[in-house]
Amino acid sequence: MKIDWPRTLRAVTLVLLAMLATGSQVAGAQGTAATKLRIVGGLGSLNQYTRHEEPFWAKDLAKLSNGRFSAEIVPFDRAGVPGEDMLRLMQLGVVPFGTAQLSRISTQDAEFSAPDLAGLNPDMPALKRNLASFRPYLEKTLRERYGIELLAVYAYPAQVLFCKKPLTGLTDLSGRRIRVSGTTAADFIEAFGGVPVITSLTDILPNLASGNIECAITGTMSGNTIGLHEVTSHIHSMTVTWGLSIFAANASAWDSLPADLKTLLRKEIPKLESAIWSESERETAEGIACNTGATSCSNGRKGTMMEIKPSADDERRRKEVFAAKVLPRWVQRCGTACTAMWNQTLGVSAGIKANTR
Repeated sequence: MKIDWPRTLRAVTLVLLAMLATGSQVAGAQGTAATKLRIVGGLGSLNQYTRHEEPFWAKDLAKLSNGRFSAEIVPFDRAGVPGEDMLRLMQLGVVPFGTAQLSRISTQDAEFSAPDLAGLNPDMPALKRNLASFRPYLEKTLRERYGIELLAVYAYPAQVLFCKKPLTGLTDLSGRRIRVSGTTAADFIEAFGGVPVITSLTDILPNLASGNIECAITGTMSGNTIGLHEVTSHIHSMTVTWGLSIFAANASAWDSLPADLKTLLRKEIPKLESAIWSESERETAEGIACNTGATSCSNGRKGTMMEIKPSADDERRRKEVFAAKVLPRWVQRCGTACTAMWNQTLGVSAGIKANTR
C-alpha cells in the first residue's frame, strides 16, 4: 500500500492530540502488572458504541481481570481521524487497537467492500453467511499485507431508503436524487435510474430541505435519530447495505500483550461481537417500528411514515441489478485478483459468480 505521508502525518497528529486530551497512553501496550490499553472505537453516537464497546473497554475488562487490565476508549469520529486513515494508522502502530469501517478503508483497497456490496445481503442471515465465507480471506489479508490482527467484525443496522414522495417499489426511484454514503450504493441506485448524491449523515437534512436530494439511504434507527421521520413520508425496508466494521490490532502491539490478557480477549471479544450483531438486528426492526409509529417502538421517536415492504418484483430486480451492475463495477474497480477471490469465497456463498473475462 503506497503511503501518503503528508496526510498520514496529519492524521497521526490528530490521533495523538485526541489521546492526550482523553488521558490515554501514547506508548504501545506493554506487558506490565497493570496493563492499560488504548482503544479507538466506532461511531460515538451509535448504540454499538454507547451500549457495548465503551462499557466493555471502560468497565468490563477491569472487572473480568480483577483489575489487572483496563482500557481507555475514544470513538474514531471524536478522535478527529478520517475513516479512510484507520487502516494505515493501525499498520503504523499509531493506533494499536482500532475500529475501521470496511466501506471507508475500501477506498484504498476495494476488496474490503466485498462482503457488503449494495444489494448482496437483503437480510441478516444472508449477511452472516456471506461474511463467514469472506472472513478467512479478510483475516489472512490483514495479517500478511498490513501486519494487523483481526479480532472482531461488527455490523451496523440495515441501511434502507427514506423518501419524501410516495413510492411503490424500487422501480419508482428512476430520476430521483438519492443520498448514498459510498460507491457501491451509488452503483445500485444508478442501476434503477436514480441519481446518487454522496453526502455525510449530518448533511442529509439540509440536502432534503434544499431539494438537492429527494430520498436518502441510511440506517433505520439513525434515520429516526436525526429526524428523517419528520421530513420524509415513505420508508422502503429492503436492505441496501448494512455497514460492517472491523476491530483489529497492530500485530506488534497484540504480540506484546501478556499471554493471559490475549487469552481473555480471545474469549470475551467474540461475546462483544455477538452482542453488537444482536443489537444491530434488534435496532433494525425497532427503527422501522419507530419511523412508522408502531406500538413496539420503545427507544426512538414515533413517526407516521408508510413502510413499503419489498415485493417479489423488488427482490427479482435486486438480484438482477446486483449480478449485472453492482458486482461487475466492483470487479472493474478491484481488478482480476479480486475476481478470483470472489469466486472462491463470496461467489460460493451467494451463488453468484463474477465474470473472469
